[in-house]
Amino acid sequence: MPWTMSSSAPGDPELSALGGRVGYGFANPSLLVQALTHRSWVAEHPGSESNERLEYLGDAVLGWVVADLVYRRFSDLDEGSLTDLRKRVVNAQALAEMATDIGLGDHLRLGRGENTGGGRTKVSILSDALEAVIGAVYLDGGADEAFVVVEGLIGDRLDEVSDVEDLDLKSTLQETAARLGLPAPHYEVVSDGPDHRKRFCAVVHIGAERFGDGTGTSKKHAEREAARVALADLRSRA
Repeated sequence: MPWTMSSSAPGDPELSALGGRVGYGFANPSLLVQALTHRSWVAEHPGSESNERLEYLGDAVLGWVVADLVYRRFSDLDEGSLTDLRKRVVNAQALAEMATDIGLGDHLRLGRGENTGGGRTKVSILSDALEAVIGAVYLDGGADEAFVVVEGLIGDRLDEVSDVEDLDLKSTLQETAARLGLPAPHYEVVSDGPDHRKRFCAVVHIGAERFGDGTGTSKKHAEREAARVALADLRSRA
């Protein structure tokens, strides 16, 4: 059942349990309460403060920690690949999934409209709240504690999406074609199937020649798979 906390009692077991899943024990639990407070709650409870300022702070802290992690863990990647890798874990969908994993939605303080309208599962609300929690950790415990929390939340996911070969295949294909004096690759993509199970098929051409085909559950994925095939073909000719 969703948590409908109306106070910020430091000893509240629900707060303590959430802090445990976040990986941090708050000295000032009111910061965690604020991080969970959506503006729709504030509209109905004058005098409350929303999580928007904490979200702003948490976004900056998150960016710093993830940049540090990818820089140190992936020393062979160039700037563009590091940026691509960071984007895989620092985006609204990925953050919402992390928030869901720790049950953050059940603890949000939402106004009646947002609560009945599915606000506890909205990507934007969940991702913003997670950033606000990170901001609250930073204020409560400092930079070192915030780093540990973000690394705990995101570290495994970073490893899961860090297949270096897949990071920027389209750019690598374009650079390889240019090095061989060939035209820039261009892609043709078609899709079929119902909206909830759409399948994409991509073909990559370099000049008039068809170099690779790929399929996937998204346009980007299909193009990447086509680029992989084309890149292998080009390298075999080099």
